[in-house]
Amino acid sequence: MKNILVTVDFSELTDHVIAQAASLAAAFGGQLHLLHVADPDPDFVGYDVGPQTTRDAVAERFREQHRKLQTLAKQQRAAGIGCDALLVQGAYVQKIISESENLSADLIVTGAHSKGLLSRVLLGSVSEGVLRESKVPVLVIPAR
Repeated sequence: MKNILVTVDFSELTDHVIAQAASLAAAFGGQLHLLHVADPDPDFVGYDVGPQTTRDAVAERFREQHRKLQTLAKQQRAAGIGCDALLVQGAYVQKIISESENLSADLIVTGAHSKGLLSRVLLGSVSEGVLRESKVPVLVIPAR
């Protein structure tokens, strides 16, 4: 288990997900790849990118997410775990799967938020989508 892809959403579950992945990386001499998939932004679809204030706000949001992600990766490196960080934008499940393939991941570690039945039926779940689409094992860390 050399390449472990860890999904990061900056929720209250993030630290726990990373800790579980880090313990696996330490046990097996693996490398962590922290991945945050930023929201696909419909304002940037097509040629009309919106007013400058909108572009500036989106750019600042990406910079802040990138800073947080780099801080998390730095904490793992300081603890002796090989770790890098990736920030991509797009559809969550598809980006997680494509990055796992690009990185030749041996395992995907993701969190599962407790959502109500209606939310799961209407919106689906990222962790469920990753489980369905992944060609490699997926470790789902529950929110409870």
